[in-house]
Parts: sequence; C-alpha cells; structure tokens
Amino acid sequence: MPIMYNTGDWFTLQPNTYRKFDLHTPDWPLDLDLEYMKVVCAPYGGPIAVTRDPQQIVPIKGTAKPVIRIFDTAGQELCKIWWNHGKLVSMGWSDMEELICVQDDALVFIYDIFGQEKESYSMGQEASLTKILDAKIFQSSTGTGVAVMTTNGRIFLKHNNTKDFRSRLLPEVPKSSSECTCWELVTEDRNSYCLLGRDREIIKLFPGESLGSITRNLIDKSFERILLIAVSYDHQNLALYTNTGVLWMGNVDMKEKYCEFDTGRKDIPKQIEWIMNADKTGSDAVVIAYPSFLLVVNRNGDKNLFTYDNAIYLVSEMDGVRILTHNSHEMIQKLPKCVQNIFAINSQEPSSFLFEAQKKFQEKSYQADEYLSLFRDRVDAAVDECIEAAGYEFCTITQKSLMRTSYFGKGFIASHNPDKHVQMLRILRVLNTLRHPRIAMPLTIKQFQHLKPEVILARLVFRKHYAIAIQVAKHLKLPESWILEHWAFHKVMNDKNDNEVARKITEKFKNPSIEGISFCNIAEKAYAAGRDELAIKLLELEPRAFLQIPLLLKLGKYDRAVQSATQSGDTELVASILMEIKKKMMLTNFHMIIREYPMALNIYKKIMNEWSRTALYDIYNTEDDHKSIAEYHFKNALESDSLESNLPIIANSYTQGRRNVEAELCSDTNKLMKLQKALTNKYTSIYGHIPFYGLSVHSTIEKLLELGEMKEAEKVKNDFKVPERRFWWLRIISLSNKYKWDDLEKFSKSKKSPIGYEPFVEVCLKQNNLTEARKYILKCREDRKSYWYIRAGLYDEAADTAYDQKDFNTLYILQQKANTTGNRQLLEKINTYIAVLASKK
Repeated sequence: MPIMYNTGDWFTLQPNTYRKFDLHTPDWPLDLDLEYMKVVCAPYGGPIAVTRDPQQIVPIKGTAKPVIRIFDTAGQELCKIWWNHGKLVSMGWSDMEELICVQDDALVFIYDIFGQEKESYSMGQEASLTKILDAKIFQSSTGTGVAVMTTNGRIFLKHNNTKDFRSRLLPEVPKSSSECTCWELVTEDRNSYCLLGRDREIIKLFPGESLGSITRNLIDKSFERILLIAVSYDHQNLALYTNTGVLWMGNVDMKEKYCEFDTGRKDIPKQIEWIMNADKTGSDAVVIAYPSFLLVVNRNGDKNLFTYDNAIYLVSEMDGVRILTHNSHEMIQKLPKCVQNIFAINSQEPSSFLFEAQKKFQEKSYQADEYLSLFRDRVDAAVDECIEAAGYEFCTITQKSLMRTSYFGKGFIASHNPDKHVQMLRILRVLNTLRHPRIAMPLTIKQFQHLKPEVILARLVFRKHYAIAIQVAKHLKLPESWILEHWAFHKVMNDKNDNEVARKITEKFKNPSIEGISFCNIAEKAYAAGRDELAIKLLELEPRAFLQIPLLLKLGKYDRAVQSATQSGDTELVASILMEIKKKMMLTNFHMIIREYPMALNIYKKIMNEWSRTALYDIYNTEDDHKSIAEYHFKNALESDSLESNLPIIANSYTQGRRNVEAELCSDTNKLMKLQKALTNKYTSIYGHIPFYGLSVHSTIEKLLELGEMKEAEKVKNDFKVPERRFWWLRIISLSNKYKWDDLEKFSKSKKSPIGYEPFVEVCLKQNNLTEARKYILKCREDRKSYWYIRAGLYDEAADTAYDQKDFNTLYILQQKANTTGNRQLLEKINTYIAVLASKK
C-alpha cells in the first residue's frame, strides 16, 4: 500500500536501500574555512580537531604559529592548542576522546578535549633518528594504537592502553625502486598489521615475520598504481583506489573480490570510507569523497552521486558514515529493515498497516478497522517493529508518530508487556537531549547501545554538562552520586573561595535520596590541589568518621584524626591511628593530644601495657597519675620479686595521689613483711623451717597459734588491729584442731565470747565431740538450741527444748526424722508434745 512518508532521503543501490539524512548543521566561527584545514573527527559524535593544512598555500591571518582548534559537532569551539613543539605530522582521536598528535621526531602528545596535555611518549630512538614521514591513529581490540612510518620506510606500532611503553617494529618492506603511495592499519583478533600500496601491488607487514608479503594482480582493469586504501570499521572489508579511477572492493585478506568499479574520474579522492550496516552484519558499500561531490558505490557496482559546494570530510561510524562540510552535517547509513517495512511504498508488513490504521483512527475514519483486520493476528510484531523503528529516527516528529502508533497497537494485545515501550521512550528522550546543539553528541541508537549509558554519562561529565548528566542518570535510573562528585572536583579546582565551595557542595549533597557520596574523596582532591583549609572544611561534612582519618593524617591534623577515630567507636581503628601518629610527632605532644580523649588514652595504655612498660610509665608521669604510677611500681615489684624494697616508693606514690587507704595498706604490708622475716628467723631455729614470709595477717596469726605462741599472736593482733571476733575464731579453730578441749573450755570462760557460743558448738561437732558440744549448746540462745541439738543428733533434747519453747515447726521436723529413722519411742514422745501444745491453744 502506498505510504508517502519520510522517504525523500532514501536512495537505492541494488538490492539494498540507503538513506542520507541531516544532523544538526554546525555553526562554525567566521574565521574558520574547512577547505584549507586538516580535519579529524572522533566517532560516536565526538569532538573535531582542526588545524591548517601545511600542504595548501593560503594567506595567514594573525600569528604563523600552528594552532589546533577543537570543536564539538555543533561548531562550538572548546579550546585552542598553541603548538609549541616540533613539526606536526598527524593527529587523531583515541577511543577515550583524547587527541593524539604525532610530530616528525617520533614524539607523541596526548591532549584532552579542552586542550590540557595529559602525557607524552616517544615511538623509539630509531624512529626518532630517522624522522617520521606519516602516522596513523587506529582502533584495535586492545584500545587505541599509533603507527608511524619513517623516512626509510620502516613502520612502528604502539598501543596506548598497554603497559608496555616500547613500540613494535613491523617487518621490513621488500626492496623496490618505487615508493609506497598509501598505507593503512588492520586489526585481526589481538594482532595489528599494516597494508601498503606500492605501484600495482599490496604489501602486508605482519608482526613476527622478517619480511613483508606481496600480493599482485588484484585488479583486472588497467592502472599504474594504487592511490588509496580503505578498511571497513569492523576490519573485515578492503577498498583500493587506483590512479585511473578504478575502485576494487573485497574482503581484507584479499581472497575474495566483490567488484571492480570504474568511477571515470581522474582526480584523486580525499577519503574513502565503508558504510557499516546498522545491524553490524558487515559493509556493502563505500563512500568516496571528491573535492565537490560524493560517490556511493556498493558491492554490485551500483552507484549514487551527491554534489556539494565545498570541502567534504568523512567520519566512519559503526553503523554508517557521517559527512561534515562547512554548511552541513549529514549521515549515510543502510536503511534499517524495520524503518523500510513501515515506510516503504506498497509495503505489506503488519507494522505499515498499523501505522496507517493509527493515522485513520486519528482522522476518525472507519478505515482504521479495515487496516486492523489485515493483521489482527500479528499486532504484537507490528508494535515491536514500530518501537524499534522509532529508535533509528532522528526526527522527533517521526519518533512521536511511531511511538503513538505502538501505543495505539498495544491496546489490541490482551497481555502486552509495556517494558519495551517505556524503555524506548526513556532512550529517545536521552538521545534527543544528546543531539541538541548545546550538547552536540549526535548518537544513533546503535551507538548508544554499544557505548552503554555509563560511558555516555562519563563523556557528559567530562564535558562539564553536569546538570544534563544528572538528569540522564535519573531518567535511566542510574547512580548519580559520582556525577556530583565530579562536579565537586570541578568546583574545588576552579573556585578559589573556600567558604563558597564548601557551601555549594553542602547544598548539592544534602539531598537524602543521593547515596554513596563521599566528602573525603572531594577533600582528597582539594588536598592534592594544595587547598588544605578547604580539605578540612569538606572533611567536617563527612558523616562517616573513619573515612576522614587518612586525609587528616596527611594534613597533619592529628588531634582531629584522634577525635574522628574515637567518635567512630572502632577500637582497632583508634589503636592503629595512635601508633601511626606516635611515629610522626614528639612524645610530649602526642601525650598532650591523647589525654583529651579518654577512650584513646585508655586504648594507648592498654597497648603500652603489653608492648612497652616504659612508655606506659611516661604517660602516667606526664599526667601526674600517681595512683597508676604506684600500680606500675607494684606490678613491676611483684614480677621482679622485690616487693619489700619497693613498698615505700609505692606508698609514697599513693600518698601523692591522695590515696590514703592504699598508702596505709602499703605501710602495713611493709611492716608485716619485716615482722614475718623476723618470725621466720626466730622460729626456724626452734621448730625447724617455718615459712611466715608471704602470709596474710590472718594466716600469720593462725600459724603462731598452731605453734602455741599465744603472746606473739596477740601482739600481731594488736599491731595490725585484727578484730576481736576474728581472733576468737582463730583461737577456737586452733584449740579444736589440737583437741585441747580443756583449754577450749577455759578460753570460753575467760570472758564473755564476742562471737557467741555457736562457733564452739560447730568446732566440737566438726571433731565429732558430742560431749563437749552439749556444754556449749546449753550456753547458746534459747531459740537456737533446738537447731544445734538436731545438728548434733540429740533428738530427745531437741524435742524437749522445742516443747519448752512451744516450737511446732521444730517438732514437726523431728516428727519427720523419727518416722524416717523408725524411732517409735521418740515419735510417741513428739506426738504427745504436739497434742499437748495443740490442746493449750
């Protein structure tokens, strides 16, 4: 069915259809004339580098010093590079959008798109000595490479992305009286090799071989020499152009020839580029740029001609060829199948019917239903094809029509998944934004999908389009924190007002929806730029204290580093920071810092307690911590077995620390140790070896009582103010252990017992002496007698006492015991007592 819509830019090279459509026309500066310039364009809508062509004679305006000007695709000048080096031989763009410039002494300079020199290197001493005749910048699987041809015909290669800084020398060119007229680089897997044109032959220089191989008789038609070599973007196809205007097309290994085409032109083309298919299935045609027209030729020898008024420059892309002139910016590409299915005349595809049905529906025509009836069982395929076609279109009106058609069609699908539709809307919005002259990145959807959104965001950020980058990230649901960080880096490097920079960064980063922001990264950038005060201000904004510490140490802000470490609560972090700071400053200053932070001080003390006692003593001394000094001496004295000699020092430290109790204890301990020494010497001569040394006051008295030295024991008791109750206990235990029951009885009658008489009962029972125990039970309190009678097993006496005291509970306990033991006489007695007491209630 006929659909006359958007097909005016189509042209046919049998059996395929191509299209040439406008991109945004550049607005070049008035002083720029591309006709007299060397122009190199980066792929994927990248920047354009322009410098005067030294081979053309033109009037010089202003300075004669070479200048490289870099523009975006909208003609906006990004920077100027004043060339202060040697003779510039060639330049080109890397896959990272870096401008690579090669000069005749084999030096290579790399610049960013804003003219900042990033690095430089040499292609080698041999290349430098023989001088460079020409250079090529090429793309390979390992990244961007540089190839140079010296004046003696040798070729050197180097890949910028490899760590090897040496260049590789390709095989020697077979000797001949003729010079090479053209050359090109080809990448095959991980190897890059060179093809050279010389007279009627092609020379292949493959790495690892000693001499290049020659291929002849490729072209059947008459010619004298090959003038141009062109390799397709995917390095699979080769085109050769001769001095007689014959174009040879074939695969890159030259084993298959597609066609030979006689252009009929005697003038030399400026460029030849292959048109890559949008679906990356290969290349079927080449574009030949002459000074004033373009010739497009396909594999079958079919052609099309386009005329231009001025200089033409071709940019090979992964899905077509861009055409840049002073007045236009266009693209030629093979027509995508989905676009052809929709808009081709007399198309019978479901997507074409759906597009027409949607138009009729908008016109409120009944014919919409007639079109729908033609493909109702294939609506889903038609919708998908409309969505896909919208991605290939640069015209926003066409995009809207196709997306409106897909939206209309999905209403006739019962269980349609809208993800494709929504995703394409997002991508189109991003693509249209990138194509705007302000951004000037005219990407196709295939280029967008190949680069990935992350790379495109990185390129926007590098161009300082921060606001657009953030909006694109939000739209594609990608992280935006790193974009803000780059914006902050830019502020740090360019805004000299510290307070203003800190304020702006705080305002931008205060959005709670933004995660992953690190003020420390920005502070690190400020520190690298020599702006220490700004770095400190930014560090104060970092909520995660542990991230601040590395930079604080670099800045020499040790007190803040300790503060941040303690605030984090991480003891291991605090310990590592303290050890790091201790190495970098005087010990007194270090002590002054950590004494302000109790947690850090305690951790340091703990570390030093294990590693260095001397350092621990130093910090105690610095703090006038006399209690800790005393404990330090005490611990050392115990470990060195010199406690007695150190006790006066320890007591003095406790006294200075106003620890009177501890000081008094040290004095008493010292007095006790001297006493024990004397006692050991005194009684060892009498009783043999008697060790008193190291015993407590309690044990010392106990030992004296065992020896029967009552007077000495009482003296120790009085000297060390041992309580009377304790002394009585010791005396009772000592007499019972020796079975001196008479002495025990005398002792009990010597005066009123300060501990009562129950201890007497207990020691007697311990020695199983019931006779003596009865004596002392009688002296116990009335309410405790029954208990001790039961403990002694004197149940009759216990029953009598309980009856006298009317103690039912004890009687019940005795009743249970009588039952258990089977003592009927006792049981009857208890039952009688219980009955009598119960009757008196």
